[in-house]
Amino acid sequence: MYLDSAKKKEIFEKYGKSNSDTGSAEAQIALFSYRISSLTEHLKLNRKDYSTERALTMLVGKRRALLDYLKAKDIERYRSIIKKLGLRK
Repeated sequence: MYLDSAKKKEIFEKYGKSNSDTGSAEAQIALFSYRISSLTEHLKLNRKDYSTERALTMLVGKRRALLDYLKAKDIERYRSIIKKLGLRK
């Protein structure tokens, strides 16, 4: 499987406050970004996999909602997570 518990802990440790910090917006956005990149690579190889395409669209929407929340709540945290993940050019 592409996302095991060790990889999740690594993502939460890097972007969250600790490796057990699974609820912060930054940690959730980072996890969604990892999953989005993985699904994007899958869809490049399997372009007719419509259920994965739908899951990818839903994940992008969830990440967008969290980013909008973070932007409204604390603009500095928003800017830092955007910079860390490289979501904007």
